[in-house]
Amino acid sequence: MAIMNLMTLKHIPQQSGMCFRFLICGLLLWSAPALQMAAEKPAEPPVEAIDSVIGLLTDSLADGMEAEMEPRFSSLTEEDYRQVAEELGVEVAAIKAVVDIEAGPQHKGFWQPGKPLINFDLSMYRKFAPRRNVSLSKARKRAPEIFNRPNAKKYGSYQAAQHARLDAAAAIDSISAWESTFWGMFQIGGFNWRKCGAGNIKEFVAMMSRSERDQLELFARFIKNSGMVNDIKKHKWLRFALKYNGPKARSRGYHKRLAAAYKRHNSQSQPHKTMQKIEF
Repeated sequence: MAIMNLMTLKHIPQQSGMCFRFLICGLLLWSAPALQMAAEKPAEPPVEAIDSVIGLLTDSLADGMEAEMEPRFSSLTEEDYRQVAEELGVEVAAIKAVVDIEAGPQHKGFWQPGKPLINFDLSMYRKFAPRRNVSLSKARKRAPEIFNRPNAKKYGSYQAAQHARLDAAAAIDSISAWESTFWGMFQIGGFNWRKCGAGNIKEFVAMMSRSERDQLELFARFIKNSGMVNDIKKHKWLRFALKYNGPKARSRGYHKRLAAAYKRHNSQSQPHKTMQKIEF
């Protein structure tokens, strides 16, 4: 509006008289502040640009939240072993020896991301399920796979079959199913969740399912709270085996396999160190 008045002023005839000129000048003076404010006001960004920026920020925030919620599935590092061994006052080779026996030479705690190695123990289930008012006869009718041997051919692998049995039992009663299962690279029984420092069995299973570092930390708490640290520290393998694996450990040669695994890992990590005497 102010620009149009300014352009019109140039074409006013001289004979139009002074009154008309005064009127035009007054209009210009009245509109000048508005023109100045319009010139000084910064241009507002288009609505599309604002929406685009908000969208990017929202996506970034969502990605960050998803990252926080994702499982921390990862393999153990040498630094992980070193830190926990130092905390317990034992050798890394001693911890690795236990993993060798419980999880195998590949030292894997997971079958798939979020799916830890497990061993669903039917004898334990027969013990714990009735304590949770689970009828074993009804459970057998509802889910016969619980009571059958793991069918690797049907499910594609031994671990897939074990998880199928666990899932079927958990659908009836999760607590007794989880407590009847041995978990992770150290194969700790779910019924030991208190000795592992977990607040409840659900927390124990969540940690076992999150990362191998969590499994290692649960193992450290377990042997500390069960009075086994000194046994593993002094290489008293039979005493450790009987506490860790039960009374049948001796007949199964568990302690001898532990000693051999320790010797192998110790020689690999410290090839020039004189071996300490191993006590059976």
